[in-house]
Amino acid sequence: MNEHPTQGQTALIGLPADTKAAKDIEGLARSNTAFALALYARLKTAEGNLFFSPYCISACLAIAYAGAQGGTASQMAQTLHFDTNQNQLAAAFAELRTQLNTGQKDKDVQLDIANGLWAQKDQPFIPAFLDLAKLSYGAKLKQVDFHTGADTARTEINDWVDEMTKGKINNLIEPGALGPATRLVLVNASYFKGSWMREFDKHATTQAPFKVSPNQNPEVALMSLTADFNYAEVDDLQLLELPYGGDDLRMIVLLPRESNGLKGVEDVLNPPALDRWLALAREQKVTVFLPKFKLSAQFSLATPLAEMGMTDAFSPNADFSGLDGARDLSLSAVVHKALVDVNEEGTEAAAATGVIIRSMAVMRPRPTPIFRADHPFMFLIRDNHSGSILFLGRLIDPTRS
Repeated sequence: MNEHPTQGQTALIGLPADTKAAKDIEGLARSNTAFALALYARLKTAEGNLFFSPYCISACLAIAYAGAQGGTASQMAQTLHFDTNQNQLAAAFAELRTQLNTGQKDKDVQLDIANGLWAQKDQPFIPAFLDLAKLSYGAKLKQVDFHTGADTARTEINDWVDEMTKGKINNLIEPGALGPATRLVLVNASYFKGSWMREFDKHATTQAPFKVSPNQNPEVALMSLTADFNYAEVDDLQLLELPYGGDDLRMIVLLPRESNGLKGVEDVLNPPALDRWLALAREQKVTVFLPKFKLSAQFSLATPLAEMGMTDAFSPNADFSGLDGARDLSLSAVVHKALVDVNEEGTEAAAATGVIIRSMAVMRPRPTPIFRADHPFMFLIRDNHSGSILFLGRLIDPTRS
């Protein structure tokens, strides 16, 4: 993973992976999972496919949280499931970045995560906040003039996101989103490309129906492979882990037993349930059928986050005095874009989040199970060591992107 580090990061990157650091990362991963599934529960009410990066959103909002005070900080911590103070959280993010960075040594996996800050050039931001953003979150700081050059700044931000995501995320910040009242824009850009540890043979891919609904069964490209994978049959679903090269990252597929069973899985999915299902997975030979698919999505997250409890941050009651010493700043928007492309070779995924701040047991031998994902399912891309969910989504119809 390339973090595009700024000056002063070297000491953090060199920290040893001690017991406290491991506990900090474990706690952050739990927070990330809880937030990921809580946000999914809000977003799932919309029809169709769904895909986003909870890590990207959480990491970006964590920088804003570093400047939150009072009730605003409490609401953000509750909504984002942060259970430590700003400095401890920042240290945990730094440790996780270190682990992800050292873990991506295999040439078959590329993971790039970058943070950027675009600040109003004459705004008196507190040096301690800027130092925390740069040292712990690896954020690159750029001073701009939103008063006279908001559109120029928007173009610069979008060009940076485009570069960091290898051209996959375009126009994150839409026209009119920035203006003279804008004081700070926080951005996280994440890019992932991983080859399967066990690639699917392109010649084995065939056209087959995908059961979108009782009356809708479009023909899709269904990949197939028989190999050893971590697999579990639990409750009303099948769970499959598909590792990428190096086995640091895996795609977890949650496939309902019934073609119309996705809602039932979504309704019972929570952090303890996911932990229990993953703990039951054992390596065995599995015949896998998985569709090739491409998904893209974009969200305005202000309303979902406010509904989850972050009300003050978007209102005149906001207290971000940890940013500049005054109580005249609030969040005006949180925007997110993400995409994923799954094929025989592996997976490519990218996401970007913008936060705009304005003034104001051993299994018995049995027949090889068949994992036939020919109906709607959930999937997530997860760091195997920390348990952090980097990307999360569902596939309803592979013919729609």
